[in-house]
Amino acid sequence: MPNGFIVNAHRIDPYKNFKFRLLWDHRVVLGVSKVGPLKRTTEVVTHRDGGDNSRDHKSPGRTTYEGLTLERGITHDPDFEIWASLVHSAGGDPSMDLLNFRKDVTLEFLDEKGHVAKRYFLFRCWVSEYQALPDLDANANAVAIESLKLELERWERDPDTKEPDEASAVPASG
Repeated sequence: MPNGFIVNAHRIDPYKNFKFRLLWDHRVVLGVSKVGPLKRTTEVVTHRDGGDNSRDHKSPGRTTYEGLTLERGITHDPDFEIWASLVHSAGGDPSMDLLNFRKDVTLEFLDEKGHVAKRYFLFRCWVSEYQALPDLDANANAVAIESLKLELERWERDPDTKEPDEASAVPASG
């Protein structure tokens, strides 16, 4: 009976959602602990035939890609703030970096051993929201989180990323 795995036919459990890595500017982004879902929606265009008004016909319309929220614990790594400031900085509109405010981002989804199981390319991303600090509460016992919301024009799965062989060595961290 097929189970969704070819290389690892012994495997019956789907992948877990807690191992992933995000890359931009050709390097891993530090400390990202949460990534929102990759979601696209295609509008439905409804129309009728002139001779048959009793039922609707449906066809695909425009496809949109939902924004993606990234969260990480606050450290002294300035990457989130630097990218957000390319879209809007204290200098106002004249200081916007029209050349560099968009980035292509890679999202790598890993198996439990750390092999890349699926890879997605996110194209022409830019920061629409930046949260530098969360609500601060002296009575709380939690990690302070900063977040970015990325807008993107499209994403696609990398067809060259194949199912990893779970019997292979643990990949070097990088």
